[in-house]
Amino acid sequence: MGTVTGAGPAAGPKQARSRVTRRHLLEAAVSCLAEHGWAGSTVAVVAERAGVSRGAAQHHFPTREKLFTAAVEHVAEERSTALRELFHAGPAPRTAVVEALVDLYTGTLFRAALQLWVAASNEEQLRPHVSGLEARVGRETHRIAVELLGADESVPGVRETVQGLLDMARGLGLANVLSDDTARRARVVTQWAAILDAALGP
Repeated sequence: MGTVTGAGPAAGPKQARSRVTRRHLLEAAVSCLAEHGWAGSTVAVVAERAGVSRGAAQHHFPTREKLFTAAVEHVAEERSTALRELFHAGPAPRTAVVEALVDLYTGTLFRAALQLWVAASNEEQLRPHVSGLEARVGRETHRIAVELLGADESVPGVRETVQGLLDMARGLGLANVLSDDTARRARVVTQWAAILDAALGP
């Protein structure tokens, strides 16, 4: 009985270390994918960056596809949480909301996701993982946008207006991959905020 009782406290630190290892792997995977693309991002490369053995990486993620889709989903969830917390105090100016949404598509996460999309077009094993991931992230981002903008989707055209905003933000993210598009992006954000004010009301 004494052996069973003693296993409890030991399991706590072990589980905590496992969670830390998993988090390090996910963050390293996103960085590798954004920097080196799909071809240059292997489990071994990610494990080395995360400071863990390849065996430990494969214990958490048995396949390369599961590692990278889990990594992008993990960071997307963190960004969604951060976005909600940014405006937790209540309604914010639409320009600030549009700017925050656009920022989702102009950083490391978007670059990593873009690499996954391109790879999935050629990799049969990867495609179902990425398709499911994109659908989940897309739905969650849309829900957040509706909430932050105070949009009433029962009004005809409002849902399409919100989706158009997100499509525009993705396009700005693509433009930013090749060159710094900050100046033009600021003008577009201002214009879209005005469009939303007109379409959604005060």
